[in-house]
Amino acid sequence: MLAICRQHRPCRQTFRDDGACAHLPGTKLPDIGLSSTKGITVNLCELAGRAIVYCYPRMGQPGQTIPESWNAIPGARGCTNQSCSFRDDFGELVAAGADHLFGLSTQDVDYQREAVDRLHLPFSLLSDKGLKFADALNLPRFQYDGVTLIKRLTLVIDNGTVTHVFYPVFPPDRSAEQTVEWLRLNPAKSAVA
Repeated sequence: MLAICRQHRPCRQTFRDDGACAHLPGTKLPDIGLSSTKGITVNLCELAGRAIVYCYPRMGQPGQTIPESWNAIPGARGCTNQSCSFRDDFGELVAAGADHLFGLSTQDVDYQREAVDRLHLPFSLLSDKGLKFADALNLPRFQYDGVTLIKRLTLVIDNGTVTHVFYPVFPPDRSAEQTVEWLRLNPAKSAVA
């Protein structure tokens, strides 16, 4: 898959599938609890039905300046736009068969809670601050300013097993729309009569 960044004309970044997620379809999720912005622990391998988990590097907060070095990293920019796309298409995702929806990053829950409140997200964000989930699944990551971050990707999970992966995700603000389209074309087996 190849996409060219037209939103930011000066960068002309290209996004190619480097194969970093090719091993994921068919993988059973690890038995790992993740802290949620709802104050509970979520273990994705235990969820019944279809779950959508979009992974993003990190969201900024109001008043923070986005460094040019961040904008220069292909695929780093757009976490807020991606989250807003899932917020705006939440009803369509549910109608298309999503039983659960989560965002996931390495940011701590307090940081994520601010984003949930500010963006009015109707779903929880999960924290993989210790990278246990990312390590167990060998999710693609990158380093920025001495911190390890998860690359942008979206997992479709059926009863604890990865069914499909969107990677690379571009543009971020169309992530939910692309997921809805796929869900409509690929109903969960339990939903097929």
